[in-house]
Amino acid sequence: MRSKRGHEPVKLDSGLTQVILIGMKIVSLAAALALVLVPTTADAAPAAHHFRNCTDMHKTYKGGVARRGAHDHRTGGGHARYAPHVSTALYNANSSMDRDHDGIACEQ
Repeated sequence: MRSKRGHEPVKLDSGLTQVILIGMKIVSLAAALALVLVPTTADAAPAAHHFRNCTDMHKTYKGGVARRGAHDHRTGGGHARYAPHVSTALYNANSSMDRDHDGIACEQ
């Protein structure tokens, strides 16, 4: 099938790097996708903050931090005074402060 100018589309390659030549213009699907899909440094998520100790963490998060789906396991029953902030990335950065290994670091 010919276009209005008399040029036929020519497929030079297959897959994502398919290049189509139409009327002296080259369009690269791979290059177009790369410009759209490559994250910039402004879009990248910052690294989770590691606190020095629970006192330092409580200044920002009174109830500590919890991974998603964590449940408080207190030996004497009861419940925490403050609800923890749920963030798996933040919990993973501070998991060493989870003394009872219930998925909540520095709960109080």
